[in-house]
Amino acid sequence: MATDTPRTPSEPGPLGMLREASAGLEMLWLLARLPALSRLPRAAGEPVLVLPGFGAGDASTFVLRRFLGRLGYRVRGWGLGLNGGDVPGLMPRVARMVAERATEAGTPLRLVGWSLGGYLAREAARDAPGAVDRVVTLGSPVIGGPRYTATAGFYRRAGVDFDAIDAAIAERERTPIRVPVTAIYSEQDGIVDWRACIDRTSPRVEHVKVRASHVGMGFSPDVLRIVAERLAASLGPEA
Repeated sequence: MATDTPRTPSEPGPLGMLREASAGLEMLWLLARLPALSRLPRAAGEPVLVLPGFGAGDASTFVLRRFLGRLGYRVRGWGLGLNGGDVPGLMPRVARMVAERATEAGTPLRLVGWSLGGYLAREAARDAPGAVDRVVTLGSPVIGGPRYTATAGFYRRAGVDFDAIDAAIAERERTPIRVPVTAIYSEQDGIVDWRACIDRTSPRVEHVKVRASHVGMGFSPDVLRIVAERLAASLGPEA
């Protein structure tokens, strides 16, 4: 599902970081919405793996995992420590882990990834499609790698070649992601330019716009509701 993008993505500026201060309000809003969220569709023990963003670990996804666990999912964090951003090194590790855990569970996994974790979840679905039921991403850049994120300077100082990343992404996209992908994005995101979250290559992608900061996506009540609804949705046949 395509979404119009009025201009080319760009690296977020200092004003974007100021918008991230709203994350505290989103946590307060979550507390107010808990009764309504408790009435969302219940799961029957389906396995879910949650992947954290750049520089974060499983502690950052605690609220999201606890929420999904209370709905009845068998939820696990990725268990790989902090996400250091080494995408080429992490992709095969994550794909192998997803395949192993799907074999243990006896059924494909539902993957939820926040920011860079969402990109890794998508690539695991590309590399191990039989092990993945569906993917939900939160503010995950699919265009430009880190080029259009607040981490661009970190990668630039490390000598990363953004043009080489673009070429590698284009090569991988020659193998489409065949499982359903829900890409949640926010125009208020101060860490990732929302235009970089628009996926124009996956045949079964749905884009859902929310009003949330990047840091607050993991506990925004609107985001949690969408994640729960998409994880519980019945899937139609592949197009």
